Amino acid sequence: MASNKATLEALDEGAVPWLLAVAGATAAPHASHLPLWLTGLAGAALIGRLTLWQRKGRLPARWLLALLLGVGVAGITWEFRTLFGRDAGVALLVFLMALKPLEMKAARDAIVLIMLGFFLLLTHYFYAQGIATGLWLLAAVALLGATLIRVHGGAQPPMAIVRYAALLLAQAIPFMLLAFLLFPRVGGPLWGLPQDAHSGLVGLSAEMSPGSLDNLIQSGAIAFRVEFAEPLPEQSRLYWRGPVLGDYDGRTWRGTPTNRQVPVHNATIEVRGESHRYAITLEAHNERWLLALDLPVVLPAGSVLSANFEALARERVRVRGRYAFTSHVDFVANRVETPAALQQALRLPPAVNPRARKLATGWRERLASAEQISAAALRLFREEQFVYTLRPPLLGENAVDDFLFTTRRGFCEHFASAYVVLMRAAGVPARVVTGYQGGEINPVDGYLTVRQSDAHAWAEIWIAGKGWLRVDPTGAVAPSRIERGIVAALPVGDALPTGLRINSDWLRGLRHRWEATNNAWNQWVLAYNLQHQRDLLAKFGWRDADWRDMVMALAVLGAVLLFVVTLWTLWTRRAATPAQRAWRRFCSKLAALGIARAPWEGPRDFAARVARERAEFGILAAEAAGHYADLHYGKSEVQQLRKLRDCVRRVPATWRTPL
Repeated sequence: MASNKATLEALDEGAVPWLLAVAGATAAPHASHLPLWLTGLAGAALIGRLTLWQRKGRLPARWLLALLLGVGVAGITWEFRTLFGRDAGVALLVFLMALKPLEMKAARDAIVLIMLGFFLLLTHYFYAQGIATGLWLLAAVALLGATLIRVHGGAQPPMAIVRYAALLLAQAIPFMLLAFLLFPRVGGPLWGLPQDAHSGLVGLSAEMSPGSLDNLIQSGAIAFRVEFAEPLPEQSRLYWRGPVLGDYDGRTWRGTPTNRQVPVHNATIEVRGESHRYAITLEAHNERWLLALDLPVVLPAGSVLSANFEALARERVRVRGRYAFTSHVDFVANRVETPAALQQALRLPPAVNPRARKLATGWRERLASAEQISAAALRLFREEQFVYTLRPPLLGENAVDDFLFTTRRGFCEHFASAYVVLMRAAGVPARVVTGYQGGEINPVDGYLTVRQSDAHAWAEIWIAGKGWLRVDPTGAVAPSRIERGIVAALPVGDALPTGLRINSDWLRGLRHRWEATNNAWNQWVLAYNLQHQRDLLAKFGWRDADWRDMVMALAVLGAVLLFVVTLWTLWTRRAATPAQRAWRRFCSKLAALGIARAPWEGPRDFAARVARERAEFGILAAEAAGHYADLHYGKSEVQQLRKLRDCVRRVPATWRTPL
């Protein structure tokens, strides 16, 4: 009953800034992906409440709050076309968090806002799970705890509140670590996520048209990291195979949807030279391809090799994962191919790109072999005035004709598309392959970092007796792109991809250290799955532990840890605070004057008895007891400890006071 009565009490106005800080800290990171109008409306609501607090103004009427709520809900529904799902749900929570302070009158309202803040913190992991997000949420949890202390404990020095909240958080950390290590992992999520929970993930698409790779190449975001067991191949052989595109409508290349991909049944892969064992830490991209080094021969469990030699996961990659492969960069794939596959690799839409068709027909009539036709196409790119650039001009309906004979400016997808069209028109089976090429070694942790800016498109042609051969037309125009990366290939004046514009060695080293730290976080924290948990427990001699054993261990160790923390808390409580030491000194000096305080006697009761028994000390005892009560029970001011010590000095010594 006492607790319920407390929550119905009027809200202490001094707690309002704390509560507004909670609302801002828990909602602010969402501003990067919320609509601008919603962010502005939420910010205006919080600033308006702060202004009302400063001016001691009245809160808005309920009808006005209802109107604001209706406008916000209608706007969110219009923006997202629903009130359900990740984005709409988070937007609604942020808006409610911004409106709640405008109706705060009782302590109960403050508790509701704090609990909403705890819940809102969980939603940040829908969008980011990095170290920066973790540190922000840790600081926000500390602020929530401090605000809870301020609401229940009344006015106190801010630093005292922060120290108390930090102490509570520090006591919780051992339990958090214990639960992280021993809580049984499951093979899938504990609950289903909304359909839009994975929207906005960056990566390759199963389609390619002029300009489709532009935004991807401009991004410096990490696509995946690779840890090689042996020395990695040279840069020019680092082709990471993604979707293979064989259908062409005159403008857009499309691949077989991954939900219709089937494993290889009649593939013949001949490998030569040394193998390369490695593990890829792949960022979520919401597709099935695993982007193995071309060509994988040993796949991770649960994955398959498609008919186009794409490494495919069983499900879409919606969380960061680690996948082990063995690949050969020297190989022969399908010396003998099925008629259906060859027919597919020759198909072109009618009456599209007539000039390219005419050029390819001439090659077919003059040249004796597919190798010579391919060499003619590469010679065209190499000897004519083609330019590799990320800012190509727009192309018309006959995109390949425009590129080959008019603009002659493009990047990898333009060259790969034009090359494959020329090959097919000349009767050589060909297809487009997209993926990534190259990567950068991080000298801090030794991982190869492959970024979205390393996205690339190349071609494959099929030659009887030799199988599918990789041909990279970009290398004929800008060989430095293949040998040293995209920055070396771009002409002067082209905008560099984000993250690759760093010219300072110091800044580049700082970026490497930060990315290595994030990689360690990914490997040891975010990737701590069931297998990693079992491997870690096995290192401590605990093999074949099932979930029942781990739950029992978690309960026992948690109880032991709770017992230890309880003992530590009781021991620290015995250690006197400065206020307790001053009060004990005051009481001992009064005891020397014949007024001893009983162990059960509180400070104000003792002061009242002193006033009755020794009236000359009554005012001094009441003053000292008031200061001590405020200091010890949480409603103190910074200068009160000095005043309490002054009261101790004002008690006369026994040799100066007659008994």
